[in-house]
Amino acid sequence: MEQRMPFKLMKQRQSFRFVLLCLALTIGMQLKAQMTDLAFANAKALYSSMLEKAKNPFTPPRTTKPDGSLFLVPDIYDWTSGFFAGDLWYTYEATKDATIKKEAIKFTEALDSLKWFTGHHDLGFMLYCSYGNAYRLTKDEKYKAVLIQGAKSLASRFNPITGTIKSWNKRTSWDGKTVWNYPVIIDNMMNLELLFFASKVTGDTMYRHIAITHALTTMKNHIRANNSTYHVVNYDTQTGKVLNQETCQGYANNSTWARGQAWGIYGYTMTYKETGDKRFLETAQRLADFYLTNPRLPKDKVPYWDFNANQSGYTPLFKYDASKYTTIPRDAAAAAIVASALLDLSKFSGKKGIGYAKAAVAMLQSLASDKYSAEQGSNNHFILKHCTGSLPHGSEIDVPLVYADYYYLEALLRYQQLKHNSSPLINKSTSAINK
Repeated sequence: MEQRMPFKLMKQRQSFRFVLLCLALTIGMQLKAQMTDLAFANAKALYSSMLEKAKNPFTPPRTTKPDGSLFLVPDIYDWTSGFFAGDLWYTYEATKDATIKKEAIKFTEALDSLKWFTGHHDLGFMLYCSYGNAYRLTKDEKYKAVLIQGAKSLASRFNPITGTIKSWNKRTSWDGKTVWNYPVIIDNMMNLELLFFASKVTGDTMYRHIAITHALTTMKNHIRANNSTYHVVNYDTQTGKVLNQETCQGYANNSTWARGQAWGIYGYTMTYKETGDKRFLETAQRLADFYLTNPRLPKDKVPYWDFNANQSGYTPLFKYDASKYTTIPRDAAAAAIVASALLDLSKFSGKKGIGYAKAAVAMLQSLASDKYSAEQGSNNHFILKHCTGSLPHGSEIDVPLVYADYYYLEALLRYQQLKHNSSPLINKSTSAINK
C-alpha cells in the first residue's frame, strides 16, 4: 500500500515550492543573460593568471600590498589561508575545468596540519572553506577525516562557563584601558558550520551542542536593541559575565562594522538551516532588516566599511583622521557575504524572502559591474575591487580580498541553484504569463 505523506509536511513542502517559485520569478530575469557563466569564465581566467605567481600552496594569496604587488600569506596559519582553495573549488564546480581542480586539491591539501591547530577560532574559515568544499565535491574520505579532527581542535576552545568559543587569545582594547582575556567576536558565528558538519558525519552531538550554545550566547550578548551588532564581547571566565562590548575593526564601540553585521546575517542563517530553530531564523531576519533598511546603505547596496563612519555620536578610539576619508571606503566583501546569506535566507522567509532575494540580486549586479569587478590583467588577478580589511589598523584599505571573491562566487552558485531547483515551475508559469 502506498504511504501518504503527513498532511502538515505535505503543506510545508507545497509552501516551500511556492516560495521557490516566487523567488525564481522575482530574480529569474533580473541578472543579465549569462552573467553567472561570464563571471565564472572570468574567475577561471583570473585565477589561472594568479597561479603563475602564487605557486606555493603553503603561502596562498590574500590581497594587494601597499606597493601594488600581490600579497601572499606567510604561512598556513593566517586566518585567510583556506579561502583561495575555496575560490578554486567554486570555480571548478562551475566550469568543470580539470586544471583548476588540480590546483584546488594542491592548495587544499597543503593545509592538512591545520587540523591540529588550536591557536584561534578561525578553523572554520581555514578548513571548511577548503576541505569542506573538497569533500562536498569529491566525497574523498580523507578530507572528511581532516574536517572531523579540525572540529575537535575548534571545540577545544569552548568554555561552558561563558557558553562560547574563545575567538582570540589575550589582547588589549584600542584605548589601552581594557585587557580582553576572553574575547569573542561576531565573526565566530561563521566557524560553527564546521561543528555542525562534524556532528552530522560522526553522530557525536557534542559538536552540535557547542555550536548551538555559542549561537544562543552570541544572540544574547552581541546584538543590540536596534538589531545592530557589537564586534567584540569580552567575558569573565569565572562567572560568564559580560565585561566589555567593544570593537576592534569597527569605527567605534557603539558603531556597526559592516562586515561584522554581514557575518551575523550569514552565521544565523546557517545556524537556522542546521537546526530548524526559529529563534535563529528570526535573528537572521532582524540583522538583515537592519542592514537593508539602514539609511547609510548606499544605493548600490555595497556598504561603507562601517555604517557609522564619520558620524557624530560615534567616537573612534584608534588614531583616525576624518580628512583622509571624506570619501568613506566601501567594503565589497561585506556585500558579497550578505548577498550569499540573503539567497539562503530568502528560501526560509516566506513572502519576506522575495525582498531578500531582490536585495541579493541588486548586490550581485553591483559587484558584477565594472566598478567592482576587475578586468583581466588588473587587480592582481582577484575578481572584486574596493574591499576594506581593517581600517583601524591601516590595513587592506580599498583593495581586493581573497574572501570577498569566495563569498561572491558562492553567491553566484547559490543564485544558479535557486533558479535550477525552480526551473520546472518557472517554465510553466512563464508560458502561462506570456499567453
